[in-house]
Amino acid sequence: MDVVVVGAGQAGLAVGHHLQRQGLSFVILESGDCVGGSWLRRWDSLTLFTPTRFSSLPGRPFPGDPDGYPRSAEVAAYLQDYASANALPVRLSTSVEKVEKRGRFVLHTNHGVVDAAVVVVTTGAFQLPRVPAFSAGLAPSVRQLHTSDYRNTQQLPSGRVLVVGTGNSGLQVAAELAATHEVHLSAGSKQMALPRRVLGKDIFWWLDRLGFTRASLEKMPKWLAGDGDVLVGQTVKGTARRAGLTLHPRTTGAAADRVAFEDGTDLQVDAVVWATGYRSDYSWLPVAATDDEGRPEHRRGVTPVEGLFFVGLENQYSSASSLLGWVQHDAGFIADQARTVVDGGVSAPGQPSAPSAD
Repeated sequence: MDVVVVGAGQAGLAVGHHLQRQGLSFVILESGDCVGGSWLRRWDSLTLFTPTRFSSLPGRPFPGDPDGYPRSAEVAAYLQDYASANALPVRLSTSVEKVEKRGRFVLHTNHGVVDAAVVVVTTGAFQLPRVPAFSAGLAPSVRQLHTSDYRNTQQLPSGRVLVVGTGNSGLQVAAELAATHEVHLSAGSKQMALPRRVLGKDIFWWLDRLGFTRASLEKMPKWLAGDGDVLVGQTVKGTARRAGLTLHPRTTGAAADRVAFEDGTDLQVDAVVWATGYRSDYSWLPVAATDDEGRPEHRRGVTPVEGLFFVGLENQYSSASSLLGWVQHDAGFIADQARTVVDGGVSAPGQPSAPSAD
């Protein structure tokens, strides 16, 4: 076939939509047993910080109140409906184990070999949980969870819980746990925060209207194009005050049932939730597709390996590249590049992008 898309999340489905419009033959390979399954593996109360009106893929509006904020189960249901309504060729429970370039691409999967002229990797910015090595020093009696495994407050024992990490996920989880537990929060580097609404409009209405959600990071104001998670509608101190959390500086070590902080203090804990982000694993791709640290080597999703592309990376081209409502723009660009390769041409990368934060 012409194209193999790896991953059936929002990025993969958006690419599929544009490939259909290009008239290319393709299949979307998904390792999970359902479309958008990663959303079902997040915690039960997870809510997007982007409103419904900005959560649609091309050609099919996200249902519900345009000013509401979808929950994770609603996102999964929408993606499943999107794939079905558009008759996208998704092959479930099919994991890609290795990709080789032999003129065309040869993809080794758990169900045999697939070949294609183009491969588009859409496995997303959140793959393998990142947990500090010193976590191994905690005693078995201390319950440890990464946010990728957290579902609800009932998973944690009664007593004192430390949430490590103050991105959007860490703050949401800490605030939820505060209703049932004594919660402490460990903050690392200072993060930029944006208000939920400005002059009666959601902040993303303003960012989209001003073109910030589509502009290259090179053209973005430095305060909006910086590294790290941008907090939306919440601040660390504000969340701590409202939820009754006790703040601590960066976590630096752990032993037995105590966690140490960079100011020299420590804390006895009964459980730790690691809201410490994710790392990538692209070891199954050709070596030239990644840098020395294993991060994608690309310019707007176009890699040095002719015909191999990424979509859905954090900061791939714009600050909104990995978000549900805006991934379609990079998807359309890459579908055009795929068409060029299939027709015998050479893909043309766009503006250089910053390294992915994952």
